[in-house]
Parts: sequence; structure tokens; C-alpha cells
Amino acid sequence: MQPVDFTTLVAVRHELINHSLPARLEQVYQVDRFTVSLALRTITGRSWLTISWHPQAARIHVGDAPPRSPDTFTFSQQLWHQLGGLALCEVAIVKPWERVLDLQFCQRPGDPVLWHLYVEVQGQYSNAVLVNEQGDIVTAAHQVSATQSSVRPIQTGDAYQLPPSSTQSMPSLEEGFDRWHERLALVPTVLKKLLVKNYRGLSSALTLELLNRAGLASDRLSETLSDDEWRSLFDSWQAWHKCLEANTFMPMMTTSGYRLLGESSGAGISIQTILNDYYGGGLSRQQFDQVRHQLKMRLKLLLGKLHTKQNGFQARLGESDRADEIRGKADLLMAHLNDWELGMTEIVLMDFETGLPMRIPLAPDRNAVQNAQTLYKQHQKFKRSRDAVIPLLMEVKTEIDYLQQVETALTQMEDYRSGLDLTAIEDMRDELIQQGYLAGSRYQVELDPAQVSSLKTVRQATARVKSGIKSSIKSGTKSKKPIVDKADLSSQPRRYQSPSGYEILIGRNNRQNDFLTFRMAGDYDLWFHTQEIPGSHALLRLPAGSVPDEADLRAVADLAAYYSQARQSEQVPVVYTQPKHVYKPKGSKPGMAIYKQETVIWGRPQWGLKIVDPI
Repeated sequence: MQPVDFTTLVAVRHELINHSLPARLEQVYQVDRFTVSLALRTITGRSWLTISWHPQAARIHVGDAPPRSPDTFTFSQQLWHQLGGLALCEVAIVKPWERVLDLQFCQRPGDPVLWHLYVEVQGQYSNAVLVNEQGDIVTAAHQVSATQSSVRPIQTGDAYQLPPSSTQSMPSLEEGFDRWHERLALVPTVLKKLLVKNYRGLSSALTLELLNRAGLASDRLSETLSDDEWRSLFDSWQAWHKCLEANTFMPMMTTSGYRLLGESSGAGISIQTILNDYYGGGLSRQQFDQVRHQLKMRLKLLLGKLHTKQNGFQARLGESDRADEIRGKADLLMAHLNDWELGMTEIVLMDFETGLPMRIPLAPDRNAVQNAQTLYKQHQKFKRSRDAVIPLLMEVKTEIDYLQQVETALTQMEDYRSGLDLTAIEDMRDELIQQGYLAGSRYQVELDPAQVSSLKTVRQATARVKSGIKSSIKSGTKSKKPIVDKADLSSQPRRYQSPSGYEILIGRNNRQNDFLTFRMAGDYDLWFHTQEIPGSHALLRLPAGSVPDEADLRAVADLAAYYSQARQSEQVPVVYTQPKHVYKPKGSKPGMAIYKQETVIWGRPQWGLKIVDPI
């Protein structure tokens, strides 16, 4: 992703000073191990300041409110303990051309500064460090020991030092063309690396923007530029400096990221909004791809093992089908004891029922009765094996059906489109964790031993985690209506509209399927599902007294067929019935249901693609 450079920090600081300061700190919430959000109250309202030290997306900007989930991080707790209720009175750049902001907190505006929160936006070395008025480090988002870095360790109690400065030259508006040209033309290189190598405070994205404004290709060599092209690049360089000094930025989104020196059409867009959308969406997309890949690989492994187990049970079941045949041979042998002779390895007798000859193998060291007893024992063994294998085979088939249902829902989310996709796929991961197919939990204690003052802190944090897990993971469903609360449903189902204007809801995962079917469905609604094919639950919401048209039923059937395992088929059988005729078997897994009094209608998956106007 595009890194936050010095120019972006200047633009963010300018907007913060003009629109968010002074502000009182009302809440501190750590979203994950790389991001913390500060709730700031001004005279115009409340906003959330996002501070992230993520290696690929370090940033600071006003963003969305954090989700409501347990906060078990000690860094946020210590920030709130020291800064809670204080006023954010200043955001300062600590050093020219360095990507470090100093958030200064005091009792009230105009009072002496009590605390400094240094936000270091420096790629993989990004950090957030809280420093008291004496200059000592009180806590840090990422502590660095002396063994990890002998140049700049960051430990609680140490004196805070700014990151080492770059050895490159500092850009200056006063620098003339001749000195600037001499510096850049000294060592020929491609233009996209030329400015970054010679001056501090520039990023690749800003360099490309300056080259684009000068009308130069980024892959050209500097030695091929004419005098006019050098002048054009210098004019672009000077225009950038003037924007920095006057804070006249025009941020705008691009296809590959964002830029700050846009045309007038981009004026009026807040840099805070752009950063929030760009980095929030980019990180969510990365997380979505990671979770999707994890689930895909895990499901592939689990289904492979289950299919192997199923084949083994079916083979044993096929062998047990010979039990009746073996008993028939034993009965036949007992009825013809007089035909047995000493030393026989087999005997051919006429079958009682078919009248056809039946060949019976014999052990030559045993008499006829002993051979018949051996066959009876084999019959009993195969019979016991059948009785034992059948429930095991049914259990394996149930697991396969459930995991195929999850796999189908996962396949339907091929690309990340919005935050709903991320929350839906995280619900699927949590469900597999709850069902025992995945290890771990989304609620993990993130404690740095250097930040923990006593064992009591660890116990309290662990207790909060356990409490959060208990409240978010419900017990297995044991009745017609499983325990699925709306508060647990962090994602939302897909919404469409039928030709008559009725609402159509499609579950994105098993949790949503259960919620739609057993909690949301009303007495007048209709429930749809592909017949004996894994797929999403679909619900046609109908007001009291309404009767859907054939086109409405067809639209829901097409959507149910499209969001199923049979998406590539021409036609798919879809059943629909009233929700009161849909039941949850006791002890069944999420998303599994049985139904009765159904009507079959044929759905066309390709027509589901034509419904392009979801609500």
C-alpha cells in the first residue's frame, strides 16, 4: 500500500489543528495490536482519531468508530490511565522533514504540557510512544530492547529519543535551479528513484505525482532529459514546496491510491476521509484474503480426510453386506454334513433358494461342523461391523454436508467488496473455531511483559477475554430455535428486491442462515433453499395479507440457486415453504435445517446474476 509520507502528515496535521483542536480525550480503544483509536470531544461533536503503527499501513487520521469487542491490550489501558480526561491541545511536527508527530496533552488549553504522545510513521519501524513531561518513556506500542536495537532501544523508564535523522539533503524552496540540477544530475538514474535518493521526506507516490505534473515518464533516465524538461520538473518541485508552505492541498483518490496535489475538482475532500477509506479498505481486503485462504485450505484438508474416512466406512459396509451370504453358506454346509470328506478344501452344494451350485471354501484341517462354525462367526463379525459402521458413516456424512455448506458460502465470497464481506468471513472463522475445526480465537490476550506492572493486570485481562468469549460464543443449538442473537450477528445478510418490491434476504454464512430462518422469519414470509444441495437460506419478506406473484417466487428461487453449490448448473431444484415448517434438529450444526410441506420450483442460477440492484 502507498505509505504515508511527510506531505501527507503535514496535510493531516493542518486539518486536525483546524477542525479537531482543542479536544478532550473521552475514550481510548485499541482495535488490534497495531491500531488504537482516541475519542476526541470538541465543541462541534465527537470524533475518533486513528493511530496505527502497522508495518504496511502506519498512519494517523480521523476515522470510523472502532467495533464493539473486548479490548484486552495494556497499551490502550495505560494511555487511558494517563491521558483520560485531558485536552489534546497541540499536534506538532517535531523535526523538519521527519515523519513524527507530537500529540501534546494538558489539563486545559493554555496550560503547561503534561504528556507527549509521539506518533512515528516510519514504515516497519513505526511506533507510538507516550512520554511524560520529564521526557521519560511511560509506555510504547512496540517496545524495543537493547538486544533488538543498539542504536535506539525503546523501553519503559528510558529517556525518549527521536528516530535517527536521514542523511539525505533537506528540500528547500530557496534552493536555486542550478544547485538543484547539479545535485540530481550528478549520478544518472531512472527518474522514479532520482528525487527519493537525493532528498528526504519524499515517497515513491509523491515522486510519481511530481513527474506526472511535469509530463515526464517515470522510467526515463535522468541523463536523457533536455533543459526544458529539467525546468518543467523544477517547476513541479517548486509548486509542491509552495503547497507545503501554504497548506493548499487538494487531496483526491486515484485508481492506485491517493494524491494531495490534485486538480481543482478534488478540492473539498478531506484528507482524513481519504486516508480512512484507503487504508481501512486496504487492510480489510488483506485480512479478508488471509482469512479466506486460511479457511479454504482448512476446509480442503478437512473434507479430504472426511471423504477418505467415508470411503473406508463404505468399503467396510460393502464387506458387511456379505453377512447374509456367509450365513447361507454355513446353513447349507450344516444341511449337507454327510457330503463332507476328510481333506476337502472346498465343496459345491446346491443353493436352497436359487437351486444353483454354490462353492464353499473349507479349511482342510477342520471338519464340516467346525467350518460351519467359522462361517457363523464371520457372519456375526460382519453383522456387528455393520451395526457399528452405519452410525459412524452417518456422522461423517453429516460433517461433510456441514463443511460443504461452509465451503459453498466461502466460494460465494470470491472478492472483497465492503466491510460486510470481512465481518461475514470472520463469522465463518469464529463458527469453525466454535465447532472445533479451527484452533485459536479472535479474542487473544496481547500482553507485553514490560508493560505489565503486576500479575493482577494479567489476571484481569485474561478474565475479560474469557468473559468476552463466553458472551459471544453461544451454546450448541438444541431446539427448533437456536440461540442466535442479533448482537452476535456482526455482519448483515445480502438484501435484494423482488419484482413486486418485496425484500429478499440471503444469508452470507451459517450464522446468518440460522438467524434469518429461526429468528427473523415471520408468519407470512416464505423460506427458500436448494433441494438437497448446500446453499444459503433465502427469505422472502411478505406483509400480512400479501400474496407473491410468480415472478417474485422465481426471483427468490434464482437467487437461492445462484448462492448455492450448483451455481454453474442450468436449472436447480429449489424448495420453499412457510418458516413454521422449518426445523432445527437437536444437536445439529449451524446452518443445518429440515423442512416439510415444501413446494418445488426450478431456479436458474444465471438469472440470479441479472439482479444487480441489491438494497
